Amino acid sequence: MRLTKLGHSCVRLGKDGATLVIDPGGWSDPAAALDGAAAVLVTHEHPDHLDADAIRAALSSDPGVTLWANQSICAQFAEFGDRVHEVKHGDAVEVAGFDVHVYGVDHALIHPDIPLVVNTGFLVDGDLFHPGDSFTVPEDPVRTLLVPISAPWLKAGDMIDYFRAVAPARGYAIHDAILNDNGLGLMTRMLSVAASASGAPVARLDPGTTVDL
Repeated sequence: MRLTKLGHSCVRLGKDGATLVIDPGGWSDPAAALDGAAAVLVTHEHPDHLDADAIRAALSSDPGVTLWANQSICAQFAEFGDRVHEVKHGDAVEVAGFDVHVYGVDHALIHPDIPLVVNTGFLVDGDLFHPGDSFTVPEDPVRTLLVPISAPWLKAGDMIDYFRAVAPARGYAIHDAILNDNGLGLMTRMLSVAASASGAPVARLDPGTTVDL
């Protein structure tokens, strides 16, 4: 499986000629992210993870594209019928040739005054876990963890504890679009602290960087 890190929390996964896109939001050039995609996974409805117009355009232009997300997101795309698939915690599905297990229920708490939305994390091919905006720890082992490093709901200690709770074999930073160069450097160093106990390799990939998993 090949991973391409795009902007913010968006990634493309490629395998056997098929492309799976996770969280094409407004800060990740979603139209380019979705170009050629066979399927789209969306963790939650916040616009930095979901650009509804871009996804609607992708579904309209290619009748083979499918969308997999929670109920509140799927309801926005009801006109596409059985190409839109509702998923929830505990589901195991095949998506464009990828095995996807679904974990989690709620977005991480920002503040009691801000309502929680549903957040679904995705474990792909028993390897890569995208948690969306959550501290969900999958029941299954994770080899590659996509690690949110900056958000209104996140502090450095939370990120460190979360990485150590999941205990992946390696990690790559996501959820980084709100950081300037100084913040990127600082939080990348904090990610190294998170991995220091296990020695797992970690990195922040520049948008457009591709690695083989």
